[in-house]
Amino acid sequence: MQSKLDPQVDDFIDGLGEPVQDLVKHLRSVVFEAYPEIEEQIKWSKPSYSKDGLVCYMQTAKTHVNFGFYRGTELEDRNHLLEGDGKKMRHVRIRKAADINEEQLKFLIWDAVDLNRK
Repeated sequence: MQSKLDPQVDDFIDGLGEPVQDLVKHLRSVVFEAYPEIEEQIKWSKPSYSKDGLVCYMQTAKTHVNFGFYRGTELEDRNHLLEGDGKKMRHVRIRKAADINEEQLKFLIWDAVDLNRK
């Protein structure tokens, strides 16, 4: 299935500075590799992804990206990547391209979608 990129997310990414812009582009590709049919949109002023419910988002700052999961506290975090202390959400802080472990992030994405399907 072909991925459907949201033009609003394109605009959001175009407005970012380096190095965050490249990090978001890379993370976006990881999300679509994990689930090409995932729904992409801007929610709460950030790129958000849904598949059978909310899955993940990218919260940007000047020097990093928090790649977050709406139901992060329920995920099986095998590699101890998730940070945060909210009631439900957790995130992986990405500061540089080397912080992006595609396979580990895909496992978290797949787990998040599986939770939504239960």
